[in-house]
This record gives sequence, C-alpha cells and structure tokens, in this order.
Amino acid sequence: MLPAVLQLSEERRSVFGPGGRLSPLREPFEFYPTPPEATRALLWVEAGDGGVWEPACGQGHIAKVLEAEGYDVTATDLVDHGYGRAGVDFLEQRLPRARHIVTNPPYGRGLADAFVRKALAFTAHTGGRVAMLLNIQSLCHPDRHASFVRRPPSVIYALDQCHCLPGGDARRATRRSYEHRYVWCLWEPETVPVTATRLQWLSTAPFTNVAIAKRNTQMKKGSLK
Repeated sequence: MLPAVLQLSEERRSVFGPGGRLSPLREPFEFYPTPPEATRALLWVEAGDGGVWEPACGQGHIAKVLEAEGYDVTATDLVDHGYGRAGVDFLEQRLPRARHIVTNPPYGRGLADAFVRKALAFTAHTGGRVAMLLNIQSLCHPDRHASFVRRPPSVIYALDQCHCLPGGDARRATRRSYEHRYVWCLWEPETVPVTATRLQWLSTAPFTNVAIAKRNTQMKKGSLK
C-alpha cells in the first residue's frame, strides 16, 4: 500500500514519476529506513544543543533515536508514513524548523544533492549543523566535486555496517541492498571555516538492539553480585 501523498507539487511529481518511484526497481518515495544503530553510533561521537529537524522522517527511525537521547525533534516528510507531520516538501520550504538538520535523504535524480544544499542554506541562518547519511559513492562523482571542495564536510564517518532495506523489510531485500555502504557527512555552520575533512571509522555493532539488550542483561547480573 502506497503512503498518502499530501500537497505534492507538480515539480516533485515529475521527479518521482508514477507510483512515487524514481525507477521501477526503487521503493516508492525512496523509503529506505535507517537502522537505529547508525544514528546511535553518530550520537556516540557527536552531540549538539538546540532542536533538530528531520525532514525525511519516514516512520521515525532517526527521529525516535534522537528523541530517546533527549533532543527536541521536528519530524516532517513529503508523504504520510504514519509518523511526524506529512505533506511537508523540504525542498520547497522557506524557513527552517529547527537549528540542526539530520536526515537520510532520498537518493537519485539529484534529490540528495538538493537536500544538502537546502539544509546548508537553512543552517546558514540558524548557525546549526547538518548531518546526512549518504551512500559512499556520493563522495566520488564529477558533478559533486566542486560543491564538496567549495563546502567540504568537517567530518565523514564511515560506517562499517549499515543496511537501509527497502521499506525496512528484510524479506524484500536483494543482494544489492547489502552491498551499499554508507557514511555520515557532517557540515559545520557557515561561520566555522573548514579547510580539511576528517575521516573517521565508526562501528555500528555496539549500538544494535541486540548488543544493547545484552549489555543491559550483563549490567543487571552484575548488580546482583
């Protein structure tokens, strides 16, 4: 069942095409949820003050992790996935809704690039930071070279394991679903000069639901001794 589309402009309809797909093999409206461990790993090494806008919130996979860590989150999406405020086209907004922007943007047909540009334009006014979960191939493309050189991320976190599955359903995943590799790219406020990008490796394994449950169990056993 397709998510309900609210207030979708003709321009955005032309980008997504019939059924909200960029191509027959892609999910409607690029719905590939972010596993919680990817966001938890980011928050382990990065922290910020002020509110966060998640403009492609889907079912809240990123927003819920941020909220659990005490962040004031504004969650919006183009379509209605049952979470946050639907019918908000991030690329057509004129005013920022929070100081920082954290999201896994839609890919293909320049959408991720447009999300980065829009987010940087907003945080130029708010003084906030931008964190985008991107396919590592996004870093190596002639059309993006100039923009990365002109406004480089301050840090790139290479995730050792992150699977953004179609619709969040492992049963519908293909081999390609597990071949993609992801990075968190962070941009500082425009007032903070960045002359070089730091690369850091980041493991998601300690932040999976299974790993957290195991640690909690060990802690409880330890407290009984």
